[in-house]
Amino acid sequence: MEKLSCDILIIGAGSGGLSVAAGASQMGADVILLEGHKMGGDCLNYGCVPSKALIAAAARAQTMRRTAPYGISPVDPVVDYAAAKDHVAGVIAQIAPVDSQERFEGFGVRVIRAFGRFVSETEVEAGDYRISARRIVVATGSSPLVPPIPGLAEVPFLTNESLWELKERPDHLLIIGGGPIGMEMAQAHVRLGCRVTVIEGAKALGRDDPEARALVLEALRAEGVEIVEEAKVTAVRPGIAVEVEDGRVFEGSHLLVAVGRKTNTERLNLDAAGIETTRTGIKVDESLKSTNRRVYAIGDVAGGMQFTHLAGYHAGIVVRSAVLGLPAKAKTAHIPRATYTQPELAQVGLTEAEAREQYGDRLEVARFDFDHSDRLLAERQAKGFIKAMVVKGRPVGVTIAGPQAGELVNLWSLVIANNLKMSAVSGMVSPYPTVGEINKRVAGAYFSPKLFENETVKKVVRLVQRWLP
Repeated sequence: MEKLSCDILIIGAGSGGLSVAAGASQMGADVILLEGHKMGGDCLNYGCVPSKALIAAAARAQTMRRTAPYGISPVDPVVDYAAAKDHVAGVIAQIAPVDSQERFEGFGVRVIRAFGRFVSETEVEAGDYRISARRIVVATGSSPLVPPIPGLAEVPFLTNESLWELKERPDHLLIIGGGPIGMEMAQAHVRLGCRVTVIEGAKALGRDDPEARALVLEALRAEGVEIVEEAKVTAVRPGIAVEVEDGRVFEGSHLLVAVGRKTNTERLNLDAAGIETTRTGIKVDESLKSTNRRVYAIGDVAGGMQFTHLAGYHAGIVVRSAVLGLPAKAKTAHIPRATYTQPELAQVGLTEAEAREQYGDRLEVARFDFDHSDRLLAERQAKGFIKAMVVKGRPVGVTIAGPQAGELVNLWSLVIANNLKMSAVSGMVSPYPTVGEINKRVAGAYFSPKLFENETVKKVVRLVQRWLP
């Protein structure tokens, strides 16, 4: 077995691992990167990229059905499901060079295509190599969780990994799980001509603001998605039949399991390195260090929120700490999340319920409804809302449900990350008419009562007007 040494060893070439590798190597560190499967990890190959590509194809089909309000005759599109999947594969192929082994070797990274396994606190074995490193970054991500449902192992089922290999359009797709992945794929498939039933044991999109989730679920049901809530699955039968706790049985042609994710730690032999785990992943502190102070964990495997953009943020924290030797702590208050249904749903910081529980009477909620957006009225998409949870002039959370929610939430991540006040948002100028005006308008909604319904302000204005020349 060949022995190697390096400054930074990274286990996993997903979005987080690649970001650390690129930053550390270009700053002069000696970097080795291990990947036993596909470069780019889940996001490129099975998650964000393919799902958004399929959603884009489905959106084009839906647009063809909804042209009547614009004076254009609608048509029922002819959907070639296999060709839509070819489109997905083409998008992956177009992005893949950015995450390729060749590109990172060009940065000076040594890429070893093998899974890593700890053999001591500072050493990892991978393939024919035993690697000693000053710092180690675990970025192994997560995989689809397959629950122990009786009978599930005896029937063919899909996950977000195997779905992209399916080229035959499902006649009736059953989806177990009403989270973001389940709901995004439900809408995409119903728009591509499938019958779709979502079976959720609690509330669909249950993490989100009740009013926001209701808006999204209403839209999906209107498009034909059957959403069954409070229906715990008790068994799966051959022939693709799903039985729930109250005895109902749902039959379909295909089954997608989308009930969550589990962190990829099984291969790592973490005990050999003195690394503790929790129920959700590797135990880390605010600096993302594990119980072995030489080892960091980032992204999904760190056991917190599971987003590609969070893994990228974690990478920046690790580069600052492990490469530059500077203090760095990870925060979560400014990390946004988005569900890419139509309408979209986005959240950053606290929901209204969370903010009320934490701040009580100190909380103020500002709201702006999309039916007052001239741009969205012109596009006949003016259904949705934004609300900002504000404490002492500073937003602590923002909920957005409606068109382009995932784009609109970017500004609020900036605001919360930099501890800005609502006055900073009200002071910006947006071009008219844009959807982005909505962010300024909710800031206006926050200040309007303070200015226009305040008797002290009115008295001051009357005095000023009396004394102005």
